[in-house]
Amino acid sequence: MLHDLLQGTDTGGLFIIQDSGSCSGRRLLWSFIKAALDRTEAVHVLGFEVSEDELKDGLKGSPIERLHFHNAYSDPLAWTGSAIFTVDQFCTERVTKLIKQTSQVKPAILAIDSLSWILRHVSPSAVCKTLQQLKNGGCAANVIGLLHSDMHPRGTVGSLCHLATSLITVKTVLRGDHATITKRLKSGKVLQGEEVFTIRDDLTVIGQGKPSRTEPQEQMCISNMADPTANLTFNLRLSESQREAKEKLALPFVFSKEKKAALLHTGSGRIVYEPDANDDYDQEDPDDDLDV
Repeated sequence: MLHDLLQGTDTGGLFIIQDSGSCSGRRLLWSFIKAALDRTEAVHVLGFEVSEDELKDGLKGSPIERLHFHNAYSDPLAWTGSAIFTVDQFCTERVTKLIKQTSQVKPAILAIDSLSWILRHVSPSAVCKTLQQLKNGGCAANVIGLLHSDMHPRGTVGSLCHLATSLITVKTVLRGDHATITKRLKSGKVLQGEEVFTIRDDLTVIGQGKPSRTEPQEQMCISNMADPTANLTFNLRLSESQREAKEKLALPFVFSKEKKAALLHTGSGRIVYEPDANDDYDQEDPDDDLDV
């Protein structure tokens, strides 16, 4: 499925590569850029986190004459007054104008590195609106964005991922990188798949097949995590006998079957009071009119 996405057969889509601090998805983004350049497609890159020199060095050997880098790296917040592209300019009108400034036979590819940088300075609703308009506007064949999921609240990540026609989540395993792919078709059908892959120095993606269910994953490995209860002076765990005693304990505020049956029993009733020998009851009580 990852190979099919790299072929660029789908147009009018939003691809989001979701990574984390333990596994970067930038080289996979560069693989998508290289694949588009090899198909003689123009690629526009909004670069916030990587300079133009670093990107071109990573794409060494690719036909970069159709690569258009819009520099948001050197002055993204327009502090020095020499900004070429700033984070405030991330809107449909401005991005469309940038793409249309260059002549190309077919719609270009728009790559955003990264969406996380934009989300730090622009509201999630505005970012989602712009991505939706770019996806449906037709100025770009596909929009590919890199998202660092561990930098944002779960709701923000979920909103962006919901917009994506193809979501690629990467993490590290022993054999390489593991990709979980969710692809939404125009018919409404959702396809899901998993794949282990490696990326060569020339950015060619090599599939290693489906992951083994027993294959340990770096970020999911619990055995390497420190036990927070290891050095406590008291025990937080129950023995088997303690667990059985706990389960058999009848709590006072929990109704048993006998209590329920007694309370739900219908019938007539009366209150019978039998005075005790020690009751302090005075026959000559002057307040006998208060007795009920």
